Amino acid sequence: MAEPMNKREMIVKRIAKEFKDGDVVNLGIGMPTMVADHVPSDVEIFLQSENGFIGIGPCPPKGQEDPDLINAGNKPVTVKAGGCFFDSATSFGIIRGGHVDATVLGTLEVDQEGNIANYIIPGKMVPGMGGAMDLCTGAKRVIIATDHVNKNGSSKILKRCTLPLTAAKQADLIVTDMAVMEVTSEGLVLKEVAPGVTVAEVVEQTEAELIIPDEVPTICVG
Repeated sequence: MAEPMNKREMIVKRIAKEFKDGDVVNLGIGMPTMVADHVPSDVEIFLQSENGFIGIGPCPPKGQEDPDLINAGNKPVTVKAGGCFFDSATSFGIIRGGHVDATVLGTLEVDQEGNIANYIIPGKMVPGMGGAMDLCTGAKRVIIATDHVNKNGSSKILKRCTLPLTAAKQADLIVTDMAVMEVTSEGLVLKEVAPGVTVAEVVEQTEAELIIPDEVPTICVG
C-alpha cells in the first residue's frame, strides 16, 4: 500500500489526470479540494464552487487571505482572471442544469452499483448536506476520492451501501489509496492498482465484487 503520508497526494494526482481543457469541475470539501493543486500545467479547467463563483485559483499565501473569498468548504481561495460571481440560485442552476463536467467527492461508503453514501452516520452530528445531492445527479461525471478502508479496517467499497444514500447509481470512477475502479453496467472494474499493491490485496480489502481484467496496470501520477 502507498505510504500513509503520501496516499492522499497519490489519490488527488491520479484524479487530476481525468480532466481535459475547458472542463467545469466542482471539488467537494476535504481531500477533493487538493485536486486543484495537481491539475497538469498544460490543462486548463474552470473550478466552480456552489456558493457562487467559477474561476477558483490557488490558495492564497498565509497572511494574504481575503475573508470574502472562500469556497463551499469555508476555506480561503483566490480567483483567477476572468472568474465570475453569481448568486446561489444561479450556481445551483449551473449544477442542476448539467453544466458541470465533473465533480470530485469524498464518501463514507460507495458500492459496486455506484451508490454513494457521504453525508450522514445515524446518531452522529450532521454537518449539512451541502450541494452533494445536486452534484451527484447534476454533474456529467462523478469521481469518488476516498481511503479504501475505514480506520477500523473495514472496507469502504461495498456490495451495497449500509448508510443513507446521497445518490443512487451515480458514481462513475472510484480512486482510493489502493486502486482505481470504474463503475460499469457489468459491474465494478478494477482498472489500476497503487504502487506496491497487488491485485490480491485489493480483492482482500474490497467487499464489493470486482471484475478483474487480464492486465491491471499500476497507477502512474508522474
